[in-house]
Amino acid sequence: MPEENINTEQDIEIIEKLAEARKQILEQLSNVIVGQSGVIDQLLIALLSNGHCLIVGVPGLAKTLIISTLADILDLSFKRIQFTPDLMPSDITGVQAYRPGTGDFYFKQGPIFTNLLLADEINRAPPKTQAAMLEVMQE
Repeated sequence: MPEENINTEQDIEIIEKLAEARKQILEQLSNVIVGQSGVIDQLLIALLSNGHCLIVGVPGLAKTLIISTLADILDLSFKRIQFTPDLMPSDITGVQAYRPGTGDFYFKQGPIFTNLLLADEINRAPPKTQAAMLEVMQE
């Protein structure tokens, strides 16, 4: 079995493009966000690796501002869900709704249908709603 070379010119080119994109994003974010370089680096890693990110911190650390600014910079859609004890799974995923005028059903999308989603205070939601969020993250 031949040994694969992971340092091909194509791999190097991709890495250089990612490094340049990271640099440009950091420059634009620094116009709005002061500090938080560790959080921003971790967010970019999660974003570029198609992952999820858990940001934990006290109120006032610009968590929402970082995500919304990142969405603006990358021209991505952004939504925020404030988890509350009365939040239902369909409030996240969406619901089949009846249209009385035509007598048919349509799917009303929930906030999960976005590029970047900020789920705030997940621990406040009931277990079935938390499970719906985890299922959506898995998909």
